Amino acid sequence: MSEQARRRPHKPYRRPQKDPVRMLAFEALRAVDERDAYANLVLPPLLKKAREKEGPEKFDGRDAALATELVYGTLRRQGTYDAIIAACIDRPLREVDPPVLDVLSLGAHQLLGTRIPTHAAVSASVELARVVLGDGRAKFVNAVLRKISQQDLDAWVEQVAPPYDQDAEDHLAVVHSHPRWVVSALWDSLGGGRAGIEDLLEADNERPEVTLVARPGRSTTEELAAATETLPGRWSPYALRMAEGGEPGAIEAVKEGRAGVQDEGSQLVAIALANAPLEGSDSRWLDGCAGPGGKAALLGALAAERGAFLLASEKQPHRARLVERALAGNPGPYQVIAADGTRPPWRPGSFDRVLVDVPCSGLGALRRRPEARWRRRPEDLDGFAPLQRALLTEALSAVRVGGVVGYATCSPHLAETRVVVDDVLKKVGGAELIDARPLLPGVPAIGDGPDVQLWPHLHGTDAMYLALLRRTA
Repeated sequence: MSEQARRRPHKPYRRPQKDPVRMLAFEALRAVDERDAYANLVLPPLLKKAREKEGPEKFDGRDAALATELVYGTLRRQGTYDAIIAACIDRPLREVDPPVLDVLSLGAHQLLGTRIPTHAAVSASVELARVVLGDGRAKFVNAVLRKISQQDLDAWVEQVAPPYDQDAEDHLAVVHSHPRWVVSALWDSLGGGRAGIEDLLEADNERPEVTLVARPGRSTTEELAAATETLPGRWSPYALRMAEGGEPGAIEAVKEGRAGVQDEGSQLVAIALANAPLEGSDSRWLDGCAGPGGKAALLGALAAERGAFLLASEKQPHRARLVERALAGNPGPYQVIAADGTRPPWRPGSFDRVLVDVPCSGLGALRRRPEARWRRRPEDLDGFAPLQRALLTEALSAVRVGGVVGYATCSPHLAETRVVVDDVLKKVGGAELIDARPLLPGVPAIGDGPDVQLWPHLHGTDAMYLALLRRTA
């Protein structure tokens, strides 16, 4: 070794520094990718662990908010960021290791979807890469993110999205970060022109409000409003919208189960079924797909006010336990059972009102579960279809003549909504659709009826579908 080389000072080794916020976001994305986990289930325990490990001084409410934004923002815009990252590398995106792609996507979101300064977004992402990937791949992350930082989101989208007039669905898929087949399905369900579908896709990429429900007879909106900063619900008389940053779990009524967190569209489905006109007895209600328990808890409270009994049935035992927890303390008579609604233990004609909120693709709740858009495939609908038809068929069998069945899905896909209802009506007979629209007073733009479709961009709710059917024979 030369004398000059011996005298050259060595660059001191610097141990990579762990950033608890970005490390948490990375861990959440890996769980979503590796375990098919849902972000809304993964994040709370990770946030709790970070608070306990780092302490409130090093991991406060602002850190939790940033971590949440990084996870949900990255998942919502994943399709757009993938297209931008692909334009900045010299290999197919599928050849990039998933952990590397997660770090790149987190960095892209910081650069293009937040107000984090460019130098901070790049340096924090490269430091994360050094910790979780090593120095070699951190250099790759640095090079890609520096390319991404040269343009803003609008300029990148203009570069990577195909022109609208060449392929409208591909264009919208890249611009609004939805798989092409989802864009096509939502457009078919929505109908109308370009403005409506763009408004819907953009609404899917917005952070949803946290909506509370004051379960009647157990809590009031006045009590909830006094406990935290809120805005009135738009449509449900039991709803309040929490101010950004509010913590539902800190509210006493929520802790005690007298109130809960429930999308306003979900509330409207339960209210409409409970208020559907009925002749004769009104003493036995059934929630045939009750897990995880939000609608069952509201139905139970409404049933209790009339002295009616609610049977809440859920096939999966662990979800049945969630229903038990949601209904605990309900003043009226109720029972929770673990049972398969397609092979029910109850006798035909046993109930006056029946709700089946059937398992579905979840395309109506992409605001809350953005990862679902990347996880679902068109062929998944073929798997849901027989189950949805069977559950509605058994629900019509469970209700007495003159009774009412509510068929609900958190999906606007026509194959899960009107097609199912029409097919079952033709096959089963002895039932008719009744107009659900008058049971949602004041709610605009709910379609031509008799069924109802809610939309995020029109109503601020999940895209809930509801059809009400009366048993006639």
